[in-house]
Amino acid sequence: MDDQLIIQLFMDRSEEAIEATAKKYGRLCTSIARNILNNNEDADECVNDTYLALWNSIPPENPDPLSAYVCRIARNLSLKKYRYNTELKRNSFYDASLEELEDTLVGNEDIDRSTEVKELTEAINRFLDQLKKTDRVLFVKRYWFCKDIDDIAAETGLSRNYINVHLHRTREKLKNYLIKENYDVQGIV
Repeated sequence: MDDQLIIQLFMDRSEEAIEATAKKYGRLCTSIARNILNNNEDADECVNDTYLALWNSIPPENPDPLSAYVCRIARNLSLKKYRYNTELKRNSFYDASLEELEDTLVGNEDIDRSTEVKELTEAINRFLDQLKKTDRVLFVKRYWFCKDIDDIAAETGLSRNYINVHLHRTREKLKNYLIKENYDVQGIV
């Protein structure tokens, strides 16, 4: 079903909107949640919460594109659940992908949320636009969708070593790009 039709179903308050969203984006939402949470029950809960959040936000929102909106909600709810689950413990599966990036920025928790996070997001998007398609896909799969290197290798047909080398090089390029954009960065080895 076309995204605009799904959005119209939400606008009309038709329960078919949830069914259509689940049919079109359910597997993607589940994949995002499982990659972050590494727990099927929690992932299913986050996917259901995603549908509820969509129901509660459309209207008044009219997202374009719908796919990005759905993914963002699923990812944010999964991250919230992840933080709740790991207050006293660490989930090395998800932490591994974040640790690769966290050394890039200094004091990323202290960034003024209202303007600097938006500016940083725009800078990273400009950086990603400059990458070759393969490097951009690998970066997004690893750091947005939080996919395991083995899963990325299986999906792309690339070797683990190739992926690791390219992600390392991309992180170095990102670091250099952010330095040029006047962001504080730490060395990445």
